[in-house]
Amino acid sequence: MKQVIASLKSGNWKALLACFLYFDTGFTVWVMLGPLAPFIGKDITMTPAAQGFLVAVPVLSAAILRVTLGNLFQSQDGKRLALMGILLSAIPSVFLLFPGAPSYTTLLVLGVFLGVGGASFAVALPMAGSNYPPKVQGLVLGLAAAGNIGAVLDGFMFPGLAQAYGWQHATAAALPLLALTAAAVIFWASDLSAKSGKGAQAFAGFAVTLVGLIGLVLLVNGGYLGQGKTGLLLLPPIGAALAIAVLPQRYRAVLAERDTWVIMLVYSITFGGFVGMSSYVSTLVTSLWGMSKVDAGLMMAGFAFTGAIVRPFGGWLADRVTGVRALLVLLTGISLLDFTFAVVMPPLAGGVVLLFCLYLCFGLGNGSTFQLVPHRWKGKTGVMTGIIGAAGGIGGFYLPVIMGIAKESTGSYQMGFATFGGISAAALVLVVVLRQEWLTWAVVDHSAGPSDDGMQGAVHAE
Repeated sequence: MKQVIASLKSGNWKALLACFLYFDTGFTVWVMLGPLAPFIGKDITMTPAAQGFLVAVPVLSAAILRVTLGNLFQSQDGKRLALMGILLSAIPSVFLLFPGAPSYTTLLVLGVFLGVGGASFAVALPMAGSNYPPKVQGLVLGLAAAGNIGAVLDGFMFPGLAQAYGWQHATAAALPLLALTAAAVIFWASDLSAKSGKGAQAFAGFAVTLVGLIGLVLLVNGGYLGQGKTGLLLLPPIGAALAIAVLPQRYRAVLAERDTWVIMLVYSITFGGFVGMSSYVSTLVTSLWGMSKVDAGLMMAGFAFTGAIVRPFGGWLADRVTGVRALLVLLTGISLLDFTFAVVMPPLAGGVVLLFCLYLCFGLGNGSTFQLVPHRWKGKTGVMTGIIGAAGGIGGFYLPVIMGIAKESTGSYQMGFATFGGISAAALVLVVVLRQEWLTWAVVDHSAGPSDDGMQGAVHAE
C-alpha cells in the first residue's frame, strides 16, 4: 500500500481523480441502454438481433470515435476535449426528458451520442498518464481506466428508477453525474502532453466521423448495407475505415505494424468482453435463467464492479511481471471459460461463477494490455489509445450482436460463447509466438524517474 501511495504522490493525484471521474461518468452514460433494454423491450417490439443491435450501437460509436478523439488529443488540450465530450454525451438524457415515446430509429441515433461517453477513454487515459513518470504508467492508467466501474452505477441505478418512473425518465439520473464531472475537470484536470498537428483538421475529422456514424447506423437499420445480419456484421469495418480515413498519414502508419494489430486483437477480447458483456448480460440472464429485470441489473453491477476494480491491479501486476507474461495467463483463462460455458451451458449457480471469473480475467487483462502501450509506442500514446481502444469497442459491439444472432438462429447461446473462446485462443497463440520479442521492450526499469524519459508528458507527445 505504501508503494502505491508513493506512486500516486509522484504525480498530480487531483488530475488523476478528474480523469477517473470523466471516464467513470462517461462509461455510466455509455452502457446505460444495457440494463434498460428489458424495459425498452416492453414499449418497443424487437427481435433478439434488434435488441442486440440497440445495445451494441453505443459500444461501436465509442470504438470509432476513440480513433478521431485520440487524434484530436494530440493537438488539443485534454480539458477542453473532456468538456466537449461531457456535453455531447448528455444529449440523449436531455432528449428523453421530452414527452412521447421515441422510435427504435431515434434510439439508435441517440446511441451514437451515448458512445461519446465511452470515447472518453481516448482522452482520460493519456491525460492522466501525462501527469506521472513512465515507471508508474501501468498503475496510473489502470486507476484512470477503473472508471469503467461506471457500469456498476448502471446496474444499481437504472433498473430501479425505470421501474419506478419509466425508463425514459430514468436516463436523467446521468445528468447530475455529468455536471459534477464537468466541475472536477474544470478545477482539477491537467494535460501536460506536448501537442502537435492541425487542430482544425482534427476537429473536422471528429465531426465527420460522428455524423458519418449516424448515417451508417441508419443505413444498416434500413437494410441498405445488406439484409438481415449482413449489415450488422459490416458496420464495424466500414465505420473503422471512416475513422482511419480522416487520420493524418503519420498516425495511419502505425496500422502497418504487426504489433498494433496483435494488441488490438487482445484488447478486443479483454475490454471488448467487459463492455460487450456489460451491455448484454442483463438480456442474457433474463433470457437464460428467467431472472427479474431488477435482479439482472444488480447482477450486472456486481460483475462490472469485479472487472473494473481489478483493472488497476492488472496494471500494477504488469508493471512487475510485464503485460506480456500476464496476458499469457489471462488469455488462457478467458478461452477456457468461454469454451466451458459453450459446452456445459450451466444452470444459474455455475453460470454466475463462470461469468464472475470471466469478468475477473477481463479486468486484469485490460490493465495488463495498456501497461504495454506507453513502452511500445512512445510519443504516440494518445492516438494509440484511440486506435487500440477502438478495437476494444469493436469487440464489445460484436459480442452482443453475435450473442443475439446465435440465440435467434439456434435458440441457444452456445455458438456465441464458442466463437469468442476460439478468438481468445487465437490471440493467445500470437502472444506466445511474439513473447520473446515483446519482452525486449516490455521490461520496465523501476529505477527510472521522469528525467530518464524527458519531461513527464513526453511519453505522450508526438
